[in-house]
Amino acid sequence: MTTMSPTHKVIIDTDPGIDDVQAIAFAIAHKNIELLALTTVFGNADVKTTTRNALSTLEVLDSESVQVAEGAESPLSTNRLDAPDFVHGIDGLGNIALAVPQKVVENMSAAELIVEYVNRQPGEISLVAIGPLTNLALALELDPGLASKVKQVVVMGGTVIAPGNVTPLAEANFINDPHAADIVLGAGWPITIIGLDVTMKVSLFDSDLANVREKHPSVGEFIWNSSRHYVDFYKAHYPQEREVDPSTPMHDASALVYLVEPSLFELVSGPARVICEGIAIGQLAIDRSNRKFELPDWENRPTINAAVGVQGPQVKDVFVDTLLDYSW
Repeated sequence: MTTMSPTHKVIIDTDPGIDDVQAIAFAIAHKNIELLALTTVFGNADVKTTTRNALSTLEVLDSESVQVAEGAESPLSTNRLDAPDFVHGIDGLGNIALAVPQKVVENMSAAELIVEYVNRQPGEISLVAIGPLTNLALALELDPGLASKVKQVVVMGGTVIAPGNVTPLAEANFINDPHAADIVLGAGWPITIIGLDVTMKVSLFDSDLANVREKHPSVGEFIWNSSRHYVDFYKAHYPQEREVDPSTPMHDASALVYLVEPSLFELVSGPARVICEGIAIGQLAIDRSNRKFELPDWENRPTINAAVGVQGPQVKDVFVDTLLDYSW
C-alpha cells in the first residue's frame, strides 16, 4: 500500500510567541501539512528569544527533525519596536520558564534556508509567515527570481477593514517592518493575507484547550500553560462575552487553517501597498476599485488576496479537532 504525501510542504516564518506555538502545533499535527522548517524573526520577543522558543517548542512537540534557522534581528529601515511582553510575557511564551533546548539552529540564515529549500523544490514550497516579514524580503533580495518558484505565500498580518492592534490602522506584524511588508506584497508571488479582519473573529476558548490537555497531557499542558498570559491580556483589554469560558483570538493558527481549508474564508483582491512612514505607518492599503487614479503608487503592483470574512467557529473546530486527533 502506498502512502500519500502531504499536500503542503511548509516553511513557517515565525516569532514565537504564544499564538505562534499554537500554529506550529497545528502544522505538525495536520495530515496534509509537512512542516519542513521554522525560520525565526524578531517581533513578539528579540530574535535570540524567538529562536530559543522555536527550538524548545519543537522539542516539546516531539518534532526535532524540523529545521530551525535564525533570521532578522531588526527591521530593514525603521527602528525596532519594543517587544510586546505585556501580551506574550518576557520570554515570549507566557513566562513559563522552558528548559534550555538541546536542539540547535542550522548554520545558515533564515533567508538562506528559504532560498535553498525553494530552489531545491521549485513550485512545491508554501511559505507561511506569522511574524514581521523581514526574512521574506531578505530572501527576495538573495534570489530575485524566488517569487516565481514558490507555490504560495500565506501571511498573518495587516487588516483591510477592521481596526489595527498597534494603531487604529496598523497590525503588529506589518508595523514591525512596513518596508519589508511592502516588498513582500509587491513581489508577484501567489499571496494571501489572513489579517485581523478574520483572526479577531476566530475564538479559541479555554474549554477547547482544556480538551486538548486532557487528551494529550504533555503537549496540552504546554499549550495551556503558555496561553495563560495571553488569556489574561485579552480578558483585561477586550470585552469577554463568556467570562466563564475565556477566549483569545486565533491569529497565527488561522493562517495555517487557511492553507488546508481555504473555503472557510472570504477574500477580496487588488494591488496593495503598506504605508512606510507617517501617522499611517504599517497600514495595509488595497485598491479594490479597479480604477485609474491620479497618483501612480498602486499602478504596476501585483494583485494580492486578503481575507475579509471567515466562518470562525468552523476554523476553530478544524484547529482543535486536528490537535485532538493527532497521536502526540
